[in-house]
Amino acid sequence: MISRRIIRTKVLQILYAHFTTPGKTINQSESELNFSIRKTYDLYHLLFALLIEVRDFAEERQTAGKRKNIPSWDDLHPNTRFIDNRIINRLKENEALNKYIEDNKISWKNNPELIRKLYLELAEAEFYKQYLTAETSSIQADQKLCERFFAELVLNNELFESELEEQSIYWNDDLDFVISMVIKTIKKVKQDPSPTLRLLSLYKDDEDKDYTVKLFRKTILKHEENHKIIESYTKNWDVERVALMDILILELAITELTDFPSIPIKVTLNEYIELSKYYSTKRSSTFINGVLDRISKDFQEDGRIVKAGRGLLDGK
Repeated sequence: MISRRIIRTKVLQILYAHFTTPGKTINQSESELNFSIRKTYDLYHLLFALLIEVRDFAEERQTAGKRKNIPSWDDLHPNTRFIDNRIINRLKENEALNKYIEDNKISWKNNPELIRKLYLELAEAEFYKQYLTAETSSIQADQKLCERFFAELVLNNELFESELEEQSIYWNDDLDFVISMVIKTIKKVKQDPSPTLRLLSLYKDDEDKDYTVKLFRKTILKHEENHKIIESYTKNWDVERVALMDILILELAITELTDFPSIPIKVTLNEYIELSKYYSTKRSSTFINGVLDRISKDFQEDGRIVKAGRGLLDGK
């Protein structure tokens, strides 16, 4: 589930904390990196739990309506299409999801007001009204409803983002990515006819897991060496006045260029330039682009960058 881009982002964040916290050991910072990545996986499960909670709230409202002293016709004959949503009920019955939520003690039980407001926003959404009143019901319609819930109601929802910030500082930059992974999981229903909705694993494979640890540790261990390289390519700059974040982005990129032969050079350059646009200034991305371009060309010529496997596909 965790993409290489998210891995690079997490490593950069923890590296910054490592170098700005006196006395912090590599092992301590690596533990923090693993915790940060695990929190992203928590959020993945927590978003599914959010959809279930909103569905359960809708069911509770319908049950309460039927118990009124003088219930209306609508109270007695509610539209149950949402609470019967096949995708949500697959999630609700998913053993892996329930076990993860229970083992990691994550839920929205302490946020009833958030659930209520999200349901009310959903009930007013035009796509929800159309879903309820459509002539036919299908699993594809159920699927689309869930996708739009996340893409249109949860994403960029100030109340929801505020709640996330209160729960974990590690989720500030994760929401867009994790919602895309939630939607990807829901979309798989079309290709997977089994009743169990399969959740994504934390890492795509062992290679990505190894990449995370190796990138983090090697960048720290090669800190002085890479710093000298940066100094030699920034002679017109006072490297001590360059922002620490820019230096760390350059160090990460140099480590990836020289120590990961299967990653194409162009991929590395593009990823770290994009990272600089988000975490540094506008000038930083231009500066980093220029430095990395010169380093990559020189290092290829003198043999310090040698690509193999997939890296050869786009090595120049």
